[in-house]
Amino acid sequence: MLPEKKLQKLTRILKEMKGVVVAFSGGADSTLLLKVAADVLGERVLAVTASSETYPKEELKEAREIACRLGVKHEIVKTGEWADKHFRANPVNRCYFCKKELFQTMMEIACRERLPFVVDGTTKSDLSDFRPGSQAARELSVRHPLLEAGLTKEEVRALSRKFRLPTAEKPAAACLASRIPYGIPLTREALEKVDKAERYLRSLGISGNIRLRYHQEIARIEVDKYNFPKILAEHLKIAKYFKKIGFKFITLDLEGYRTGSFNPNFNPKK
Repeated sequence: MLPEKKLQKLTRILKEMKGVVVAFSGGADSTLLLKVAADVLGERVLAVTASSETYPKEELKEAREIACRLGVKHEIVKTGEWADKHFRANPVNRCYFCKKELFQTMMEIACRERLPFVVDGTTKSDLSDFRPGSQAARELSVRHPLLEAGLTKEEVRALSRKFRLPTAEKPAAACLASRIPYGIPLTREALEKVDKAERYLRSLGISGNIRLRYHQEIARIEVDKYNFPKILAEHLKIAKYFKKIGFKFITLDLEGYRTGSFNPNFNPKK
């Protein structure tokens, strides 16, 4: 099915819902979903973005700007997953606890606003990834309109270009906790180091996918391989700054950026 056909199906799905609360991260998937939902449902759409210790500050700012640009009502909520010792222990199913907290909060908002459905930006491409948060979505009956329409991430980007959305070429994002290996307890200090390090790399003009994988004293930089020359050209500045914020050893991963490299089913040959 062509993306345009799938877009028509997405439009029908949203129209039948009559009103939605959108889990809005400001990424490519949730932005397309929010744009189409707003076109179809108008005032019967509310975007909700979670603010927490694990959400990069720059992402929160961009989410605000995009929602404003789309003319959609936008609510930022402070989620409480940090208070959950199970989440902070950083188990393999860490995302389950985070998503459950978020979706429960969104369900309460949907009830308050009298909007019948909570939806998120899950796509067909996500089915092949390790996503324990999907269990929370099933338990709370969260809908996935992009997935229901059969849209892949590539098709989402194609449609985003068609609509000239600012996220059409935006690299995939993930919460800061995803930079820390499973089993290492999450701390505010570690998350702040990761956030500062990634923001610094971007300030040097390094674009695309950037992940600072946290190994306690070791900082392992994952970037798209075309950025290797930039990293090496700025290696003295990077080493100096990273040591200033608390790392002792700074490394560049020669395999480059790989999504979900800490996941238990990660296949480095993909």
